[in-house]
Amino acid sequence: MTENFPAFSAQGRPALTFAEAEDALLSRWPETRLEPSLDRIAAFTELLGDPQRSYRVIHLTGTNGKTSTSRMIDSLLRAQDLRTGRFTSPHVEKMSERISIDGEPVDDETFVRVFNEVAPYTLLVDADQPHPLSFFETVVGMAFAAFADAPVDVAVIEVGMGGSWDATNVADGDVAVVLPIGLDHAQYLGDTVGAIAGEKAGIIKPGARLVMAQQPEEAAAVLLARAAEVGATVVREGVEFGVVGRTPAVGGQSISLQGLNARYDDLFLPLYGAHQAQNAAVALAAVEAFGGGDPLDDDLVREAFARVDSPGRLEVVRRSPAVVLDAAHNPAGAAATAASLTESFAFSPLIGVMGVMGDKDVEGVLAAFEPEMTHLIATRNSTPRSLPAEQLGVLAREIFGEDRVTVVDSLADALDLAVTLAEEGQSFGESIGGGGVLVTGSVITVGEAREMLKGRDPLRTDLKGNDR
Repeated sequence: MTENFPAFSAQGRPALTFAEAEDALLSRWPETRLEPSLDRIAAFTELLGDPQRSYRVIHLTGTNGKTSTSRMIDSLLRAQDLRTGRFTSPHVEKMSERISIDGEPVDDETFVRVFNEVAPYTLLVDADQPHPLSFFETVVGMAFAAFADAPVDVAVIEVGMGGSWDATNVADGDVAVVLPIGLDHAQYLGDTVGAIAGEKAGIIKPGARLVMAQQPEEAAAVLLARAAEVGATVVREGVEFGVVGRTPAVGGQSISLQGLNARYDDLFLPLYGAHQAQNAAVALAAVEAFGGGDPLDDDLVREAFARVDSPGRLEVVRRSPAVVLDAAHNPAGAAATAASLTESFAFSPLIGVMGVMGDKDVEGVLAAFEPEMTHLIATRNSTPRSLPAEQLGVLAREIFGEDRVTVVDSLADALDLAVTLAEEGQSFGESIGGGGVLVTGSVITVGEAREMLKGRDPLRTDLKGNDR
């Protein structure tokens, strides 16, 4: 091994601040640099005392919907007075969002303490393995340790990518949740739905209960074969559980769900879109399966769903004109978002602000949004993986047409222009008023936009804080 990484801060001492811990973690292999093996994370967690075995686990995978569903499961469990840990990725604004206890991200002090506690063991693993621990593997170990230290009753764990070789898979879930599978991360997981399903099926462990969202036929066959192989019990959306009915409502939607052994009517879910109703059905079934299949108290379910939020998922962060953030980054996610915009909002015009990663199906995402957006502002986020704005603009013009695309390299400038265009709807032949902005294409783009928009008086300042 030729690479050396700081066990502690870059200064060679225990991290004193969140920024120092963050810098040390980011110095490791990035999440996009993969070497398919559980050897490193298994060695790491063994040195930590296998903390992931000290509590029960609900493990989630799938192409879209993992984070929203994780948050719903967390809320339902906490409503039963269970102490929860939740690991999700990527984060929207701050790294500590990945590790939550009792529904809240750990504070800076806890994050730094846990980092310093596990950091000495990273050196031992780095020295003993052919490749060093990655950023993701290290944060997974931190989460497992934090949950054991809390201690939690149950951990809700979202995979980073795939399943079989994902670092989270050293945990054995009592319940394995598989959200809808589509084509994404094909360069890492395979170029067919069946191949991707094979990777994701790896979280289904012997004797577990598999909660399976509606799947393409090819994916369903792979998942069911894996369940039969390891003796897992299967419950399926559309058969044992599902959405009975839904009606758009102010601030979200009213839904009725069929659980595994009971029906729950007129639940308010403060999230938009049919896909979120389906996520709610999966979350409910997962918690019922976790409890042995018994029905949940109706008031408990009502309370739990009413308090759910999911930052960066059709999140309205500003009004007049409305600015909506959605982290859709693949064609299936973009299609779900586009349908939800039509159903729940009446933006005229709708101005899109998009920054995407260069390794995504950019044309597929653009095609899904094209019917809904009046105009698209092609931009980029701050990471090296982001597709340059001009390249995105070239692809967008092929789908939207020359006159419906503007390229703005700075995200802050793109947001400011989008707000102006939404306010001046007549610029594109639309009526004044009712304009909206959708920021999308990447979790990182959405997170950076969210940070820029926080604390701004939308009537008096632009996105860079200048007087308007």
